[in-house]
Amino acid sequence: MNNFNNLEIHPLILKGIEKKEFTEMTEVQEKVLPLALSGNDILAQAPTGTGKTLAFAIPILQKIDTSKDELQAIIISPTRELALQITTEINSIALYIKRLKIVTIYGGEFIGKQIKELRKTPQIIVATPGRLLDHMSRGNINLSGIQTAVFDEADEMLNMGFIEDVNYILDQIKGKPQIMMFSATISKEIEKLTKSYLINAETIRISRKELVTQQVKTFYIEVYPEDKIEVMTRIIDIYDYKLVMVFCNTKVAVDEVTAKLLQRGYLVEGLHGDMKQEQRERVMNRYRSGSLDILVASDVAARGLDINDIDVVFNYDVPTDMEYYIHRIGRTGRAKAEGKAISLVTKRERSKLRAIMAYTRSEITKMDIPDLENVIKKRIKNLILEASKSASSDSKYQKYVNEGITDLKNQGYDLADVCNGLIKLRLNNLTYDEVNDPSKERNVFSGKENTKTRLFITLGKKDKVEIRDLIKLITETTSINNRDISKVEIHDTFSFCDIPTRKLEELLEAFEFIKYKGRRVNIEVANRKKRR
Repeated sequence: MNNFNNLEIHPLILKGIEKKEFTEMTEVQEKVLPLALSGNDILAQAPTGTGKTLAFAIPILQKIDTSKDELQAIIISPTRELALQITTEINSIALYIKRLKIVTIYGGEFIGKQIKELRKTPQIIVATPGRLLDHMSRGNINLSGIQTAVFDEADEMLNMGFIEDVNYILDQIKGKPQIMMFSATISKEIEKLTKSYLINAETIRISRKELVTQQVKTFYIEVYPEDKIEVMTRIIDIYDYKLVMVFCNTKVAVDEVTAKLLQRGYLVEGLHGDMKQEQRERVMNRYRSGSLDILVASDVAARGLDINDIDVVFNYDVPTDMEYYIHRIGRTGRAKAEGKAISLVTKRERSKLRAIMAYTRSEITKMDIPDLENVIKKRIKNLILEASKSASSDSKYQKYVNEGITDLKNQGYDLADVCNGLIKLRLNNLTYDEVNDPSKERNVFSGKENTKTRLFITLGKKDKVEIRDLIKLITETTSINNRDISKVEIHDTFSFCDIPTRKLEELLEAFEFIKYKGRRVNIEVANRKKRR
């Protein structure tokens, strides 16, 4: 059943799929397509990089009547980049379908151009919410007669504040069209939308253990904040990565990391939300064409980017949002090619990393900081290979190079010494710093293996918390297990429990980011002032 040919898909669509050399379906395609092709409403949990676009594109194309010049399907995405990516993917598998018209509309582009395209009456529109509403208010788009509506990355639309827009758009859809929602997570808000607008929707969930695909090998390195650039560049050098993506949590960090990498001689540019659209397009074109080695990006700026063949993704900052981690590492390991994701983790970020492992139910392997001596050896080898390749290639300066070499020989210079000197000159321009490995520091709780610490937690009976809820909250957020927790007391507005003292630092760090039913949870050592 895992082959597209086993489904009742139109031959022209299959021909387009075959041209892209897709044969086996991904998990989300295998689960969604039979239901979607039968006309069912769909709610699917599908992170980036799982092949979800084909899961809704094929059913849309199957139903489109190209003999009719009328809007039949609408696909809504949170960002311009994702909208363009979806359009490209649909066009690629619809290559052999004649008279199919698809229009992409989004903010940041001259609206007059889009109005001209809409007057041609496309059968499919791919749109961002804001620009779609703009065209609807102008009377350029009417959704009342569509057959299919797709909301891609629905969770991101809600996170970006589009909840009212999504509700309004859904209210304008009349009759009983097929509605499909795809989301990296299925939150209560998504479930509410489903109950309000979808009819007998089929819910498809990819188990959390599969949120991190087997094609992506995940690692972490413990570092001090000031050593992150040095450690990252050592890894890039020693593994000779060609296409690298670096994620930061803030725009300021994107600019700082980009500047530091430029100082070290890397071909790098940054991408964040403050950049104008033409700047972003210029950066992305350079990255896709291979003119850049490294792209440093914020999460919002990178949503929906269609980039293949990324060797490695670095989490320069560990993300505060679990879903950002999924989206980040989904940039590598695509099309069944193996990818690698490496998180640079400071002491304060350890709890975030543990929370990510608990959420994804996947192990992230510890990676050692590359030894400086080995990095330098690797860089020297690369320089020699680079020089060797350059020597065999044509150059407009070759005549002068030959003359210079002849002059040096005549003057008695050893060409091996000259080569040695040139390599040293290049190496002198490289920046390498000594780093310390925090993972090898002394355990601050050594000698306290068997002691317990009493905790005060700002959750109680008024929060409808029971003992099992409190234990679950702790065990799912930290490496503490059920056996470690004892003497649990639940009072009206607070609770107490004992945990091993060696686990105290981990738990205090973890609860800096924890909320329970939307409320911040404070935790401190009992009978002591609150830890700052």
